[in-house]
Amino acid sequence: DDKMGKSVDATREDFATLRAGRVTPTVFNKLTVEYYGTPTPIQQLATFTSPEPRIIVIAPFDASAMPNIEKAIRDSDLGVNPSNDGRVLRAVFPELTEERRKEYIKQAREKAEGGRVSVRQVRQKAKQNLERLEKDGEIGKDDLTGAEKRLDSMTKKHTDAIDELLKQKEAELLEV
Repeated sequence: DDKMGKSVDATREDFATLRAGRVTPTVFNKLTVEYYGTPTPIQQLATFTSPEPRIIVIAPFDASAMPNIEKAIRDSDLGVNPSNDGRVLRAVFPELTEERRKEYIKQAREKAEGGRVSVRQVRQKAKQNLERLEKDGEIGKDDLTGAEKRLDSMTKKHTDAIDELLKQKEAELLEV
């Protein structure tokens, strides 16, 4: 149950990286920057503010990291080209077109499917462990059947949660 819950949480975090209306700093959550030879999450290198709905201002803690942060943002799939004024980076996100919204919905569906696959993999591993316990004689056939039913209901609960997250994200993306 705990591992399946973590899969649902990971899917929720993936959805946060897809922007709908107002841009939030969470769109940068998956970005890493080469900092002194080490890939470092961008949140550890800068602060983010959002003065307007489509603009994020990135203020690096270390000015020497600015070119690498700029490059990481430019090379990402965010579709934004940050401008550098020497102290901060300004990332102006384009208005969401219908085409871009459909692309985001497609990405959201892919992320949801990844989450469902992850939940099913946890189920499969647990089922194999249960079958091994039954084979070794540690549990009986009735115990195995009951545990599998509980496992299936847990799996359904978590895949339904992912489907609900997807439905909410799709509605959010389609809202103009």
